[in-house]
Amino acid sequence: MSIAVATELAPVTFTEGAVKELKKLKDQQELSDDFGLRVGVEGGGCAGMNYVLGFDQKKDGDQEYFIEGVKVYMHKAHGLYLVGMQIDFQDGLNARGFTFNNPNASSTCGCGTSFSV
Repeated sequence: MSIAVATELAPVTFTEGAVKELKKLKDQQELSDDFGLRVGVEGGGCAGMNYVLGFDQKKDGDQEYFIEGVKVYMHKAHGLYLVGMQIDFQDGLNARGFTFNNPNASSTCGCGTSFSV
């Protein structure tokens, strides 16, 4: 008897640098296993919408993904804005932090954390 397991393709991807930094941050915060990385959007910012990136517990309406060993929670409605997005972590002289490469954004602001569709 075989058991079929439905798996959905995650709408976002992480670079190797982002995965390394996310795992380091989760370990430093000593979070329990029911916490995952919340990826989403919220209204606001200079371009209309801001990215949400932080550790959180699963909420009603969330979809759960495992991306490169990182548990990710994303509200179902946010996938529309984020599908195909790549999250990277920069650790250089000119910039340090997470960056978002979103093919759905029609414009972005200078800070890189706000966009419009």
